[in-house]
Amino acid sequence: MPFNLFRRGRGDEAREQAPEPPPDGVRQLAFDGFTEEWRLVGHMAIRGRLSDTLNRREPIPISDVAWAPVDGSGSFTPVPGLKAVDPYDLIVVAAGEGSLPEADEAHRSALRVHKVAYDLALDAPPFRVLGTVQLFPGAEPLQLLDRSTELFVPVIDAVVLYGRLQVGDPHTKVVLVNRSYVRGIEQIDRRTLEAPRPLPGQPLGGTSWTDRSR
Repeated sequence: MPFNLFRRGRGDEAREQAPEPPPDGVRQLAFDGFTEEWRLVGHMAIRGRLSDTLNRREPIPISDVAWAPVDGSGSFTPVPGLKAVDPYDLIVVAAGEGSLPEADEAHRSALRVHKVAYDLALDAPPFRVLGTVQLFPGAEPLQLLDRSTELFVPVIDAVVLYGRLQVGDPHTKVVLVNRSYVRGIEQIDRRTLEAPRPLPGQPLGGTSWTDRSR
């Protein structure tokens, strides 16, 4: 097992000791996560939503784990000794199918209707995550840099870049980004995935969140 796999974790104890048997209500979810140097795949024991489990900031039992260099320079290798992962060690986690508990569409729509969508680029070295972030009215994207009870923020229709290389499963549309790694936030044009170019002339009025941040 390579040394210093996880650089922000709280020691080997959380990673190598076998976790307690899962309590009632815990289910196994296939996960795909990224640290600073490694991509991990396997199964994670979660209760409720994946984001809720990560935001508890407690070591999470994992099984059937394999890893590979994040830059794609090597193939996946089984890691049978890896029994748990600390959420602080994960920079990006793919939220694939099954990451949400059963809920009717009306309930999910009610949760979405009160949020404002922003097309953003989140710089979480060594990754750059492009996609849509939904925030409550009155909240601004730059507030994602502040400390919060929520360690991870969901990014919809996400593209995860490692340098110029797109990493992860391109069919996974939602990823969770660890806010403690985010060092910069930029508004982007969803069509080009780049910063929007200012139009010639004077603005007609109104102030964007980027104007207020200057």
